[in-house]
Amino acid sequence: MTKLSVNINKIATLRNSRGGNVPDLLKMALDCECFGAQGITVHPRPDERHIRYRDVYDLKPILSTEFNIEGNPINSFMEMVLSIVPHQVTLVPDALDQLTSNSGWETKKHRKFLRNIIDELHKKGIRASIFVDTNLENIQYAVETGADRIELYTEPYAVNYPVNPWQAVAPFAAAANEAHKLGLGINAGHDLSLENLNYFYKNVPHLLEVSIGHALISDALYFGLENTIQLYLRQLQD
Repeated sequence: MTKLSVNINKIATLRNSRGGNVPDLLKMALDCECFGAQGITVHPRPDERHIRYRDVYDLKPILSTEFNIEGNPINSFMEMVLSIVPHQVTLVPDALDQLTSNSGWETKKHRKFLRNIIDELHKKGIRASIFVDTNLENIQYAVETGADRIELYTEPYAVNYPVNPWQAVAPFAAAANEAHKLGLGINAGHDLSLENLNYFYKNVPHLLEVSIGHALISDALYFGLENTIQLYLRQLQD
């Protein structure tokens, strides 16, 4: 079964736009779990423009599903995740001022750095995932980092899906097969939506988890959060 992890960054963005605690991020995270989400994802950035480091500490003791923390492994990020010990940390090569994640790791170039980071995560029993594109060399060198999983960066799929669904998904199917052959688990995320998720799910083998935030929270404005989560869960069915 492919799990749905809801990225709640956009809820924090809305809260931060007015100050205060509306909407209540912690309650919304618990509601996501109650409505069927099998995980919660956060991606704190150094400027704390959406998820704040304090939020991450506050979420850990109240969540009952899988907690996935994404981010660039700078010192402050690593101190936080090693203290909190979530189920999974997804390493993303974000620049400090980056608007959103838009590229994966060059794993051959950064394999020693990633290996050192992942060794620290493993000492705490944290599952390590690294954000990569569909370049097979990046997947092959991901093995040398010691990663448990990869997360496929799916924006190219989302962009090309309306033009030619099969051409859009084919590189991701090949990447997933290569990763599985090498013993890596497969996650995916970025711009997956109600429009394109089911086709991705049906054509990308060995898919363990999808992390979805922007589209899901946007859809919730129309359909309501509970209904929206159920709609996404239905896309992860044959």
